[in-house]
Amino acid sequence: MTVRIYVPCDAAAMALGAEHVAKAISEQIVARGLDAKIVRNGSRGMHWLEPLVEVEVSGKRIGYGPVKTKDVVSLFDAGLIAGADHPLCLGEVEELPFLKRQTRLTFARCGITDPLSLDDYEAHGGLAGLRRAVSMSPADVVKEVTDSGLRGRGGAGFPTGIKWKTVLDAPGDRKYIVCNADEGDSGTFADRMIMEGDPFVLIEGMAIAGLATGATKGFIYTRSEYPHAIAAMSRAIDIARSAGILGTSVLGSGKAFDMEVRTGAGAYVCGEETALLNSLEGKRGIVRAKPPLPAHKGLFDCPTVINNVISLASVPVIMDKGAAYYRDFGLGRSRGTIPIQIAGNVKHGGLFETAFGISLGDLVDDIAGGTASGRPVKAVQVGGPLGAYFPRSLFDTPFDYEAFAAKDGLIGHAGIVVFDESADMLKQARFAMEFCAVESCGKCTPCRIGSTRGVETTDKIARGIEPEKNRELLADLCNTMKFGSLCALGGFTPYPVMSAMTHFPEDFVPTPLIEAAE
Repeated sequence: MTVRIYVPCDAAAMALGAEHVAKAISEQIVARGLDAKIVRNGSRGMHWLEPLVEVEVSGKRIGYGPVKTKDVVSLFDAGLIAGADHPLCLGEVEELPFLKRQTRLTFARCGITDPLSLDDYEAHGGLAGLRRAVSMSPADVVKEVTDSGLRGRGGAGFPTGIKWKTVLDAPGDRKYIVCNADEGDSGTFADRMIMEGDPFVLIEGMAIAGLATGATKGFIYTRSEYPHAIAAMSRAIDIARSAGILGTSVLGSGKAFDMEVRTGAGAYVCGEETALLNSLEGKRGIVRAKPPLPAHKGLFDCPTVINNVISLASVPVIMDKGAAYYRDFGLGRSRGTIPIQIAGNVKHGGLFETAFGISLGDLVDDIAGGTASGRPVKAVQVGGPLGAYFPRSLFDTPFDYEAFAAKDGLIGHAGIVVFDESADMLKQARFAMEFCAVESCGKCTPCRIGSTRGVETTDKIARGIEPEKNRELLADLCNTMKFGSLCALGGFTPYPVMSAMTHFPEDFVPTPLIEAAE
């Protein structure tokens, strides 16, 4: 029986040498005349172990990692294809604590299947949700998603079912599904992992959304920095179209839905849904005023559903297992699971999918293993470059939209970036303002001018120029940006700035000016 050896084709693993490892393994298979084949899977999300090589033995996957090219010969000498012991052997991958503690619903297949094998996808539960959806009325599909409690995983946390119902009820001869895959936040990579590691789940989710709302065309809008994800999604769409999953009659239902990938030019602000729509239409990526909402007048002035990758990729399991099954996970108004991306100064960086409710402290100290540097954790930024900095005193905060909002924070796309005690929070506050100034589309004054004035004001504090007056000015500036900006770029920039100033006031004590020598 042919032995299957798994080597990830995920961009994170490839950045760490997975392509060279796969080539070396292939050479050894040929040289030794072994009955084995390489399967390029997605990543399991344990990035400190990449490249993670797995071999299937008696129905179990034995892992080895992190594997370098120089390790390959010794692995084969030790008996890799039999799952034999070796200094890099990790044992059964599913039993590793980082994986075993997760609740993988959206990422159930990621790292397990061949991303471009439709047979693999169906063998692991794929298309069950879509098959159920084609047998239901659009209103019933929308109700199922609404009852599940699924909220937008892109950051806003808006109920997905309500958005879909608005589009379903909106009049229009043409409707669209737009997937926001413009994953620009620092410390986030969940969208990329899905597109590279399980692209069919996103296709299935978008097809279900189309059937539910009457939309016949979908677009995945992603960033040019994701060439591997673009290639994987484009190929998967071609495969799905050939198999009758997309096209004029989805799974023989007589209902049409097709889709394609569109690539942005690198503007962070195009992660905002209306700027994204402008970019899709070939216009400059600037924010539109609301109303009208995209659900009423979106892409080409047609009713449009705009959902994040993870929101759409979560729909198939809801339609397969039912709304009650999904809703049983989580707490409060935050239902289901959330794929948390752990990055920054940590021992164990990667993707951890779990039900809402885990505390920030458990994530940082237990799951992530503390800092890679060994120094104490000083701050954790949650929600990307526009997220608040949480000190250790707030580590008991559960991962829940309302719990974070109550502490003047936001979950955003669920990326967490860890900083140790060496971090200068005044510099981090300045970075937030600078980031906003660079990425602003320029349409509204609070964002365009406020961010520039914010950089100047933080510089004055650092130089000891009227520090108390400038701290007050910075706070007032943040208030103006928060409530006066047209979109979340300017509106959320105050979160990192004010949290840094509130929780780490000692870093906002100026360094005395050094008088120039006469």
